[in-house]
Amino acid sequence: MLLAQISDLHIKRPGKLAYGRVDTAAYLSRCIEHLNALDPRPDAVLITGDLVDFGDTEEYAYLRTLLNPLAIPYYLCIGNHDGREALREVFGDHAYLRDQARFVQYEFELGGVRIVVADSQDPPHGGGRLCDERLDWIAETLARSAAQPTLLAMHHPPFDCGIEHMDEQKLDAADAAKLAAIVARHPQIERLLCGHVHRAIQMRFAGTIASVCPSTAHQVALDLRKRGPSRFVMEPPAFQLHRYVAGEGLVTHTAFIGDYGGAYPFYDENDALID
Repeated sequence: MLLAQISDLHIKRPGKLAYGRVDTAAYLSRCIEHLNALDPRPDAVLITGDLVDFGDTEEYAYLRTLLNPLAIPYYLCIGNHDGREALREVFGDHAYLRDQARFVQYEFELGGVRIVVADSQDPPHGGGRLCDERLDWIAETLARSAAQPTLLAMHHPPFDCGIEHMDEQKLDAADAAKLAAIVARHPQIERLLCGHVHRAIQMRFAGTIASVCPSTAHQVALDLRKRGPSRFVMEPPAFQLHRYVAGEGLVTHTAFIGDYGGAYPFYDENDALID
C-alpha cells in the first residue's frame, strides 16, 4: 500500500496570493504533476486539511479545478481554515464527507490498511478540539477492526512541537490526553497523520508515532525561541509517502517537490565507484 499525504494547500480565490506573496495554486499544480509522475504511483492521496484559506465556495470551486488533473483517487480532511458546508457543497460527489451530520469524519480501506479520518476543527478558533462525540466515534471505529493495520488522520497535531505560536493552536491538551488513552488501547495504529504546522515533524504518541506533513507551498519558520514571531519561509514544498508492507509495517518518506538535479549514478558502466 502506498499512500501520499499532502497538506495545508491554502488555496485562495483565483488570482489571489496567500499573505500577498505565495501563489498556492501554482504550488499545488506542481505537486500534482509530481504525484502523477511517481513510479510506482500512489494508491490514493490524503489531503490533511487547510484545503483552502477562508472556507468559501469560490475557493473550493477553484480547488476542485486544480485537483482535476490528479490521476489518483483523493480524500479530503478538514482543517481550521476550512468550511464544512461549503466543502460538502462543492465536493458533493464525495459521499464520505457526509458520513456524519455534524462532522467530516469517515474511514476507508486501502491495500489492507484502514484509514480513519477525524475532524478536529473548532471554529472560529485556530486550535483543534475533539469533543466527546468525536472521541466516541474514533474509539468505536477503531474497535470495529482491532486487528487491522490502521492510520488515524486529523489536521491538528496532539503535541507541542516547540514552535510557540503553533503550539498555541494545536489540539486542545485535555482532548489530546483523551485521544492518547484511546490510541494506547489500539496497537494496530501504525501512525497518526497530521498537518497544520507546515513542517515535517515526528513524535512518539501513546505507543505509536504522530507525524506532521509539510505544506505543498510555504513552510512555518523553524524558530524554537520563546515568543518567536509568527512567520513563514519559502523552504521547498513537500509531501509524504507512507508505504505499508504486511509483516514489515509502515515506512514514511518526505519528498520535496521540484527539480533539484539528478538522479545521478554512483557507479559507472563497469560498476566502479565514480570519483
